[in-house]
Amino acid sequence: MKRIMESISRTGLGRFGNLRAKEDKLARRVDALFGTLSDLYGADKLVLKASKLQVLPLMRSQSLEEKVWALQKLVSHDPTVQELPNRKDIPGILDEVEEDIADIIARRSVEDKLEKLIAEKMQQRHEEYVKEIKMQVLKENAGLENAQTLKRLAFLEKMNTVNLCRSAMEVLRPQTLAEVVGQEPAVRALVARLASPYPQHILCYGPPGVGKTTAARLALEAAKARPVAPFRPEAPFVEVDGTTLRWDPREVTNPLLGSVHDPIYQGARKDLADTGIPEPKLGLVTDAHGGVLFIDEIGEMDPLLLNKLLKVLEDKRIYFDSAYYDPSDPNVPQWIKKIFDEGAPADFILIGATTREPAQINPALRSRCAEIFFEPLTPLAIGTIVRNAGERLGVGLGEGVPELIADYTIDGRKAVNLLADAFSQALFQQKEPDGSVLVTVEHVGDVLRTARLSPYVTQKAAATREVGMVFGLGVAGFVGQVLEIEAVAFTAGGAGKGKTRFNDTAGSMAKDSVFNAASFFQRLTGRDLADYELHVNVIGGGNIDGPSAGAAIFLAIYSAVMEVPLCQDVAVTGEVSLQGKLKAVGGILEKIYGARQAGIRSVIVPKENEKDVPPGLTGIEVIPVDTIAEALVLITTGPEATAVS
Repeated sequence: MKRIMESISRTGLGRFGNLRAKEDKLARRVDALFGTLSDLYGADKLVLKASKLQVLPLMRSQSLEEKVWALQKLVSHDPTVQELPNRKDIPGILDEVEEDIADIIARRSVEDKLEKLIAEKMQQRHEEYVKEIKMQVLKENAGLENAQTLKRLAFLEKMNTVNLCRSAMEVLRPQTLAEVVGQEPAVRALVARLASPYPQHILCYGPPGVGKTTAARLALEAAKARPVAPFRPEAPFVEVDGTTLRWDPREVTNPLLGSVHDPIYQGARKDLADTGIPEPKLGLVTDAHGGVLFIDEIGEMDPLLLNKLLKVLEDKRIYFDSAYYDPSDPNVPQWIKKIFDEGAPADFILIGATTREPAQINPALRSRCAEIFFEPLTPLAIGTIVRNAGERLGVGLGEGVPELIADYTIDGRKAVNLLADAFSQALFQQKEPDGSVLVTVEHVGDVLRTARLSPYVTQKAAATREVGMVFGLGVAGFVGQVLEIEAVAFTAGGAGKGKTRFNDTAGSMAKDSVFNAASFFQRLTGRDLADYELHVNVIGGGNIDGPSAGAAIFLAIYSAVMEVPLCQDVAVTGEVSLQGKLKAVGGILEKIYGARQAGIRSVIVPKENEKDVPPGLTGIEVIPVDTIAEALVLITTGPEATAVS
């Protein structure tokens, strides 16, 4: 019995000890949570908060339930917590309190971080504001300039005092219309179109370097001197190259027509951008108002931009639009309001220059413009340009210098540059640089070899006759060219076994000319070319775009088969029909100049092209004929007709 009582006593004490340990653990946990709240809020603030919630007596109580109840009210702010918690619910309540305290600590950490960032930003803004105020005070007291900006200004002014030289073209550019060599008809037509009460827009065609730009600039000055012309003395001449007129289809930038700088997307002036007002930027069409807008290489312009330009030519004003423009805004300056409401003036005369063929130019542009053709420069004109340039440079020209330069170029600009290079070469070789300078053919030869130039005209006419060789004529870029066409014929191995070969690169129209020539040859002579091995060749190759070589091809074939020699100082152009008629072709003027440059004595052209022959020709004979048979007689026996004038 005694042993049983002792066992029961030990079991009861054990359970009581476990309960006591659990309560101590909960009490320590509660005290720890009160300590955390004290660290979080501060002891004073915690007591103040407990007083407001009337839980201060509960915090000081010896009862665990009352302390837990105080924690609940301090942390949860739940007004429904009105009863003491049960002892069995205390562990769960403490878990909830710990979670609430963790949320408070996390929120407090984020708030502290934000407050720190806000404080840093405020300090940064304060420093920037103070700096801006200081800069404003400095500007008001010392102006816009400082030591650094004045130093840069002085450096730029010093650079402006240094000039190496002027370009040869700047020195040798014609100053009067009389100095524009070789373009008298074109210059007269240009001045006549401008010096009128009703000046016209103009398109100038011609190869490069023949004086189109210079003639246009001087023609405006000549028109100003005529009382009937509407141009004022201060009328501008605005020059631009069509290949450089790049623009944005969104109208963000447009140097030709102008654009609008909106306050948000692009840089309007600061005083306008701050008030949300768009700023128009006027273009070249407005700069040229009352004068001439000259567009070089107008054929290279963007088609859409060209169409916009045509609209300006019709309206004589350029209109702007912007989603940011408010006509009722009182802050809009009057000049901006006037431009948006009425448009900017753009009443000018357009002069366009191009090296393209008329067929390659926009038809709408051509219909609005008078068309003037500048002629290729002849060797005589190139020689005159070189002599005039020599006089301006103050140098002497040795015998044969103008003629040598004329052999290597038909470009007046290139001829002047070659002379300037030869002048530099002569000056370099001169032992006494202070004396007069003489440019000789040796100096020009050194320049030509250094530049690796070859003679512009390689075909030279000769007062001889050859079988199967004839000179045809072509045009490339407003420049006439002499084509050497040759043919050779052999008897085939049998009747009808012959073949005809022709350059594959010559083009389909040239091959058609061979077939036409073969048909008419059989009709004229009764012989079938199928009985011959025939080879027709265009020396130098190239594509012959057009039927104008038909006459020359027929004559070469006839000469080769019939073994009839042809004159080598006569050239022929024209299309041969199946009936042997010589039909009209284009580019007669250019072809005549090209033939004269190659030393051709006579040119045979279709009778239908007689009206295209320029009057007053010298140094070459032009013979119009109706049929290829007439041309055959002339080129085999020698021309006896009279030159057309």
